[in-house]
Amino acid sequence: MTNLFSSLKIKDYTLKNRIVMPPMCMYSASDNGMATDFHVVHYASRAIGQMGLIIVESTGVEPDGRITNADLGIWNDEHIKGFRWITKQIHAHGAIAAIQINHAGRKSKAALVKKAPSAIAFGEYDVPKAMTVDDIKSLIEAYRQAARRANEANFDLLEIHAAHGYLIHEFISPLSNKRTDAYGGTIHNRSRFLQEIIDAIRSEWPSDKLISLRISAEDYVKEGIHPQEWADIIKGLPHGAIDIVHVSSGGIVPVPIEDYPGYQLMFAKKIKKETGLFVIAGGLIEDPIMANGVLESNEADLIYFGRLSLRDPYFPLKFATRLRQSIEWPEPYIRAKKSSF
Repeated sequence: MTNLFSSLKIKDYTLKNRIVMPPMCMYSASDNGMATDFHVVHYASRAIGQMGLIIVESTGVEPDGRITNADLGIWNDEHIKGFRWITKQIHAHGAIAAIQINHAGRKSKAALVKKAPSAIAFGEYDVPKAMTVDDIKSLIEAYRQAARRANEANFDLLEIHAAHGYLIHEFISPLSNKRTDAYGGTIHNRSRFLQEIIDAIRSEWPSDKLISLRISAEDYVKEGIHPQEWADIIKGLPHGAIDIVHVSSGGIVPVPIEDYPGYQLMFAKKIKKETGLFVIAGGLIEDPIMANGVLESNEADLIYFGRLSLRDPYFPLKFATRLRQSIEWPEPYIRAKKSSF
């Protein structure tokens, strides 16, 4: 029976367990988006703690695409060296190394002039500049180059950030996209930007490596995007365009969300049933028994643990003890294995 410590094979990659560290901004990059010693220690610690898949935080495909000036970047070949050190440490401890690439669009705090599909502000943020078709084409090329650099940095999985109200999500949602050209109007047109980004990435990203798409499956506003629309968009992509859907929710407009452990699971279940793809689910899940139940019922394939992985880099070792699962401990820590948690 599938549980948190069951392995999972996707293409030629075998994840040793179903535990995912999701991308979470650390606001610790240098001014020009370079990784620092902090990032190496931060991600290596989680790999040592036996997380199976580690996704490096939202990384800007261009300088003003970062969420803040303290976020990582991948718009320059000089960024590759720092990421290679991170992937080396993640791989050394048996985890799969992933990176999420992103443009924050109208929610960027790093941009002097914000970009968006339409000149509609997010809450109290400045009104963004509506992108021209030339702007769109230029940005698609930035995504292509980011994929090339991620490959050269030895990442196994590339995650496209299309969630939380950032630029791709802004094109997808009718709440933020009021364009009347080929990138607006119908759901097919609103997803064109995403489709062209995936095409560009696929021209650089090796076919044997993995691609994940992170989505906000629910906008929490009637006129916004809901799970069925996202399922239709994903099913409309070419076969094999993506391998994994990473399901989250919200962020396109500032509305209150009632969150509780597992509050997003219904969205993940819907996306998995509709698309047949591998799905990462989560949302305030911190109980291994609850996580096991999701996997056993085939509602998702992997579970992400965000806040928990920040508080405790070694929680998988504790989960294994609680679930009576025998897993391999990092050799330097074996002397502590007999101690109860």
